[in-house]
Amino acid sequence: MNLRWMRAPGIFKIFFRNFIWRYNTGAKKVYLTFDDGPIPESTLWTLDMLKEKEVKATFFCVGENVYKHPELFQKILDNGHAVGNHTYNHLKGWSVDTSKYIENVIMANDLIKSNLFRPPYGQIKSAQAKHLLSEYKLVMWDVLSGDYRKDISPEKCYQDVLKSVRPGSIILFHNHAKSEENMRFAVPRLIDELKLQGYEFDICH
Repeated sequence: MNLRWMRAPGIFKIFFRNFIWRYNTGAKKVYLTFDDGPIPESTLWTLDMLKEKEVKATFFCVGENVYKHPELFQKILDNGHAVGNHTYNHLKGWSVDTSKYIENVIMANDLIKSNLFRPPYGQIKSAQAKHLLSEYKLVMWDVLSGDYRKDISPEKCYQDVLKSVRPGSIILFHNHAKSEENMRFAVPRLIDELKLQGYEFDICH
């Protein structure tokens, strides 16, 4: 993910109005999501933490990682979390031919078997989106944590997300090595604080 803002700009939501950016139902709920896994180190820790906090989340999985770690993917499902497709090879949609992109998504879904899809890096061409919307719900985000950034501290990562959350927010964190320090610090604190504020946690649907 290489976009730098916390909230997706409104112009994106106008152009991609068929995407899910937020579950704006009026309920005081938020939707934790994790991209790019599963990988043993980060995903195992995330699953243990979520179990301890009694929170369900949605994991947008890279097909190649599911192939490498099928037991870890199964553990995500066994723990009651939702899963979504994040392509097989974490492709940048803007740089890939549409037919190749769709083939890659289908290959990933042979393993993931979900009707939820999130494009890596938030990059997707309109032709790619049009094709996928006939089979998938395209789930984006309302709050981008920036946990992968090396120019912010774990505390700033946490505070930036906390001040951006609102009812219905889809919050994006990552399960990979470069985000691990910020993610491990921010997510449990965020869960505790949002629970104190009366928020419930739900899975994407």
